[in-house]
Amino acid sequence: MSAAPSSTYRMQLGPGCTFAEVSELAEYLNLLGAGAVYASPVLQAAPGSTHGYDVADTTRVSEALGGEDQRRQLAQRLRELGMGFVVDIVPNHMGVAKPEANAWWWDVLKHGRESLYAKYFDIDWGRGPVLLPVLGSDSAEDDLRVEDDRLVYYEHVFPLAPGTGGGSARDVHARQHYRFVSWRRAAGELTYRRFFDINELAAVRVEDPEVFAAAHAEVLRWVEAGEVTGLRIDHPDGLTAPGAYMRRLRQAAPGAWLVVEKILAPEEELPPSWPVDGTTGYEALREVCGVFVDPAGEAGVTALAAEAGVPVNVHDVERGCKRSAANVMLLAEVRRIARLLPDVPAELAEPAVAELLAAFPVYRSYLPEGDGHLQAALDAASAVRPELAVVIASIGERMRAEPESELTQRVQQTSAMVMAKGVEDTAGYRLTRFAALNEVGGAFDRFGVDVAEFHAKWSARQAGWPDTMTTLSTHDTKRSEDVRARLAVLSEIPGEFAAAVRRWSARRPLPEPTLNLLAWQTLVGAWPIDADRLGGYLAKAAKEAKLRTTWVDPDPAFDEQVRQWVRAVLADTELVADLERLLELVRVPGWSNSLGQKLLQLAGPGVPDVYQGTELWDYSLVDPDNRRPVDFDARRMLLKRLDAGWLPDLDERGSAKLLVTARTLRLRRDRPELFGSYRAMRAEGVAARHAVAFARSGGLVAVATRLPVGLAAAGGWGDTRLPLPDGEWTDAITGRAAGSRAPLLADLLGTYPVALLVKD
Repeated sequence: MSAAPSSTYRMQLGPGCTFAEVSELAEYLNLLGAGAVYASPVLQAAPGSTHGYDVADTTRVSEALGGEDQRRQLAQRLRELGMGFVVDIVPNHMGVAKPEANAWWWDVLKHGRESLYAKYFDIDWGRGPVLLPVLGSDSAEDDLRVEDDRLVYYEHVFPLAPGTGGGSARDVHARQHYRFVSWRRAAGELTYRRFFDINELAAVRVEDPEVFAAAHAEVLRWVEAGEVTGLRIDHPDGLTAPGAYMRRLRQAAPGAWLVVEKILAPEEELPPSWPVDGTTGYEALREVCGVFVDPAGEAGVTALAAEAGVPVNVHDVERGCKRSAANVMLLAEVRRIARLLPDVPAELAEPAVAELLAAFPVYRSYLPEGDGHLQAALDAASAVRPELAVVIASIGERMRAEPESELTQRVQQTSAMVMAKGVEDTAGYRLTRFAALNEVGGAFDRFGVDVAEFHAKWSARQAGWPDTMTTLSTHDTKRSEDVRARLAVLSEIPGEFAAAVRRWSARRPLPEPTLNLLAWQTLVGAWPIDADRLGGYLAKAAKEAKLRTTWVDPDPAFDEQVRQWVRAVLADTELVADLERLLELVRVPGWSNSLGQKLLQLAGPGVPDVYQGTELWDYSLVDPDNRRPVDFDARRMLLKRLDAGWLPDLDERGSAKLLVTARTLRLRRDRPELFGSYRAMRAEGVAARHAVAFARSGGLVAVATRLPVGLAAAGGWGDTRLPLPDGEWTDAITGRAAGSRAPLLADLLGTYPVALLVKD
């Protein structure tokens, strides 16, 4: 499709990381071996934005990031270094938290259906004025005031339609093309589609050619000028017609590398009709991390969860959470779909729609592609609600008969919202038996990935999507790759971990079982961690789980219990000492898993992305924790030492991970011919199951250690060897010769638990 970069390095831009800072870092990233800088959104966002996904003006670059001059300077610097520039774009929605910052939204509020931009947003105009959920309560209209030809509610400012001033603020309000309502009415009554359940993000109708052109003109100008070489498409499942959008974008940017933030189920394929280079790599994350999980530990882990009162029936929990998302958070969307069934009474249409949305086994179907997923949803919904089976079947018939109809489009895009809010953001915080699995794109019911499945998936990736992105950590992952690597060790010592959790819970219990088990895993995975980070994470986890407290209806007493628990645990020196004793069992094996994950991802098929800072150990949790500033000065100095010939120990600092990252990224960039075909390799000997290895193009072999605790318990590698193709081989990580055609893994992996062999 396009000239893909050899790799990418993800940078989270914001007030503390501008174009100028990235320009200054470009030389380090080039020395590291990164093929391209991969930036979070750079268009003008809503005032005060810290992440850029709330774009308020698509026609200009962000002033907070340095404006147009600094953007150009960064693009020029990257071109001088021979690096690409990949930019994250957000076609699904725009930020409307401050209407005055979004000229399109302001004009819509001012002129209503007569606005030039009325069709730019997905608004149900047939239901009257645009409902804006800004009031503390429906009786708060008394707090409205008119100032300077604007309607004001505390810090919120809105335009007045021409000729509608005069009289009381209530009178003025009643004349507008919008109506203020309590924020509590948003979920069930809003007349504009949102990004999930975020009121401040209004959906944009980029399926309209005029809207597409207006929303993409500035970014496409950069692509045409050669200043941007790739685009990452945020949340394609929210679009009305993703396939048509991709085809239009490809036509507008024929040479750009295009990857989509599409989350695939384990057996799901990216629609082949999309002219893109691949996804952003969550499926690869599941496969790489999963191969380091010991399937033998599942029974013990599950028994502990059941004993602790944590649900272990994944299907039931996920289905219930999806149903709740449809009936509560996304009720307005369900009702909008139900109104497209005028011949069905609302009391039947709404529950039928909600049940169908909750039944999808994937985020969405793309009719006529993906018809099997639709059928699976129809069958499952009808089985659960047989009294609604006729209505559910009717919806399916209409969707198939008219795949371009509004009904079909809204069911498909809303099923993705239900899946995301129900599974990622709710079930993932309830199904806490083994947190290492609970990741975006994960399969909570599959206890890891066996080596055969890993090789099958990676071979298929090389054959079908060789330029797709792969990743281990992103700005959206629930925990970083190194946290998951450490937690994976617990699958090898389920008995020790269960005993420790029983001791800790008896001493310092949290009053909600799922949060209690998650909290202890979080302490193990992210240690050392301070009270602010741990408290912030657990507060978010509790509200996302929606069991004892929520964002909408918080329980102050329970929230305070969680805060007090954090302080009590961290101040309990005896408990902390016990925690650190368990950590002694998992720390070094966790480092082994981290290096193994990194090598498999960086050397494997696809375009590997390195999330900012993860070239050293990084024990971050979900955002905003994973957006903390990165100490690049320390990384520069360590890289300089590595380039002087230093081979660091495997220790707390993580220099060995930087070594593996730099050596592999540089090979990808400087010797791309090595990274062609993919072939699984098998070790031979008593410990063969503890090695995972593959060859690329006949001239490169990557090998990593898996299940290191079991390997040590069995006495090490013993006589286990890795037969190599003919030739002389050198480990690019250590610089040492392999020594023979079938080197002993005890020798090959004597310095580090990974090796990257290159034929001389």
